[in-house]
Order: sequence, then C-alpha cells, then structure tokens
Amino acid sequence: MKTLHWILPTGLLVLSASLMLYAAKTDGMTVMTGKQAFTNTASLKPGLARKITAKDLPKPGDTPSGRSGGAGTRPADVFPQAPAGFKVEMYVGEGLTNPRQIRTAPNGDYFVTDTSAGQIKIFRGITADGKPQETSVFATGLTQPFGINFYPVGANPQWVYVGNTNSLVRFPYKNGDLKATGPSETLIAELPSGGGHRTRDVVFSKDGKSMFVAVGSASNNDDNQAEFHRANILEYTPDGKFVGIYGAGIRNPVGLAINPETGELWTSINERDTYGDNLVPDYVTHVERGGFYGWPWFYIGGNYDPKHEGKHPELKDKVIVPDVLIQPHSASLGMAFYDGKQFPADYSGDAFVAEHGSWNHAAGSGREVIRIPIEKGRASGVYQDFLTGFVTNGIAWGRPVGVAVARDGSLLVTDDGARAIWRVSYTGNQAKGK
Repeated sequence: MKTLHWILPTGLLVLSASLMLYAAKTDGMTVMTGKQAFTNTASLKPGLARKITAKDLPKPGDTPSGRSGGAGTRPADVFPQAPAGFKVEMYVGEGLTNPRQIRTAPNGDYFVTDTSAGQIKIFRGITADGKPQETSVFATGLTQPFGINFYPVGANPQWVYVGNTNSLVRFPYKNGDLKATGPSETLIAELPSGGGHRTRDVVFSKDGKSMFVAVGSASNNDDNQAEFHRANILEYTPDGKFVGIYGAGIRNPVGLAINPETGELWTSINERDTYGDNLVPDYVTHVERGGFYGWPWFYIGGNYDPKHEGKHPELKDKVIVPDVLIQPHSASLGMAFYDGKQFPADYSGDAFVAEHGSWNHAAGSGREVIRIPIEKGRASGVYQDFLTGFVTNGIAWGRPVGVAVARDGSLLVTDDGARAIWRVSYTGNQAKGK
C-alpha cells in the first residue's frame, strides 16, 4: 500500500495510509484539495497537483464572475516552463496564423489545422536544432478547420479526415504525401453550426468501425431549438452515415481522444460561464455510450443550473460526474495520451491536455498544459501542472490548443497566442528553456 500526500482545506499536510486509489503514479505528489485546489494562471507551477471534487464546488455567485485581460506579445527571451529534467524549445515559430489541432500521422508527420487560414499544414521531422526538416501546405480552402485524423486506423491510412465548422470532409492520402493528391470528398454536408463553439474534432474507434464528431453548444446554457444535436458527441460510420448521439449534455467537447489501453472515447470540455470564478469546472473524462453529462439543466452531477431550476427532474439522478474536474474557465481543449518512450516510465499512458484560458476569470485561469495520471485506464481525479509560464508580468502571450506525441517521444503543443508550436523533450537534467 502506497501513501499519498494531500493538502487538505485546513492547510495541514497529512499522510493517509488508507488512500490506495492509483497510488502508483500519484504517490509522492503533494495534492491540493478542497478550496486550495482552485487556482489562477499566476499560481500555476510545473509539478503542482490538485484534485477538485463535486463536493468542493461553491454555489453559483459565491465567487465573483470576473473578466480577465492583458493579452500581448511574447517577450523574445521567454519560453514556457516544464518540470525539472524537461527541455522546452520552439519547434515552429513562423508561418502559422492560427495553429489549433495537431495530430501525428502514422509515418511520423505532424498535421496541423491552421484554422483562420483555412489550411492543413504538415511539419516533417526534427532537426538537430529542434526545427522541422520539411514543411508543406497539405490542403487549402477549408472552412474554419479544427479536427483532423487518419483512416483506416493503423499503419497505412488512405484518407485524411478534416472537421470543418459546418461539415466533415476527407482527402485521399498515403503515407508520405505532403500535398493532397485529389479534391476533398464531403461525407457530412451539414454539421450543426452557428453561434458559439466552432470546433469540430474527429476521432475513430480503436476497431475503426465508428467515427466520433464533437459538436459544441451554440450558447452558454440555452435549451432551445438552436441546440438540436449540439453539446453532443455524434457517432457516424467512417463513410459519414449518422448512427446516433454517443454522449449528450456535454457543453463544448473540444478535444477527443481514444485511450489506447481501454479503447474508450475521452473528451476535454469547456463548461458554462458567468456563475463565478470557481464555477463551473471544466473537465476531462471518458465518455459512456448513451451517457448524459448534464448540460444545460445540470452540472457536475445533479446540480441545477440556476437558469433551469426545476426542469427535467427525471434526469437529475442520471447525470454522470466526470472523471477529472479542472479549474473553472481554464478552457480545456486538445488532448493526447502519452504512448511514447522518451519520458520517464511513470508518464506512460497519461493524458496531456491543453488549457487555453478563458475570459471569465478575474485573475485569469488556464493557459497551461496539464498531465492527468492514468492507472489501469482510469484517472483518480488528480491533475498536475506540466507546461506553464504563458503569462509574463501580467501579459498573457500564449494559449495552448493542441497536444500530440511526436515520433521521438517528445510532446508537441500548438499555441494560437504565440502562433507557434512548442516541443517538450526529456533530457534528464535541469534544462527548462530554450
């Protein structure tokens, strides 16, 4: 039996001999709980861990509902910060307009959606000084593309799938192609669009039989007809035939990923605004087929949204509490499971998730990449600051979006604030910067 270190709401450091849950990876971590688990961007530091639970949540309005500001340009000598033993370099620092999702192709190329440019870009290889060996524009003329993936699942895909904000298309592809060899084919002509939440991520089930498409809500917390097939993860066949709603009540499921160990679908969520700096938590969770996660009537279990008090009482006890609750208004976006060999063994199978940062927190929240320890396919609710430092002297210059594991086992992170791609490698020494 392992022991875990927890900081309780009283501020006392205690040893618990009874906590056996996933101790193998969280043993030795100092985990902040209760009110101390809530944070802001300025307080983030690589290695800090926290666990927020449903019972820790304040009531709506108990904390102010603030608005953050201060966005600016990255100082030339400033880099994000990672834990000791990791090195952070700028992999790509020019030629990007709005880098968002990033995925590693089976042959090791890195595909990036440059959303506002309407393009898919490819970066190949890593030189001795940490830069791409080759770059290319794979496709143009897309409509706010975000999601990108490869099909069939496995070593030899034949298609690149792209989630536009209002449709899903695919391009013919074989390993090594730097440009699309033919025009796009539209598989889903009309995805729900308009209003807010424009990202449409796409992943395939481990067996390749199902395609999942994430569609966020049109609003903060409305329940009108504009929300038809919104705030859902939709299931299709790989040819674009609608199967049904896989997961519902998920306000804005920006990032999707398949857990390679369990084959389960996971998602990274933006929850609702305006109820306070510390409400409602964003979250990362595995998604149960047919599961209901509360939006818009409930949040984090059977907690009523004040706007909808008393509605749908038959659903109150059916709301699933997510696996990992994240500091509210962190704006949880892209995610990836670590399947590389470069990082220490304890990182194997863990989830890395980009926290983009939101407007709706007085002191600012998010703007980091977190690590979620995964043991036997499950999360304990603990998450750890991994890549921080995207704010300098109160100026927020960086906003992480997508995360991918590179072929050499390093981690690549897109940043649409700095218009860059960061590379985090493990060196085993104290190097942290450029």
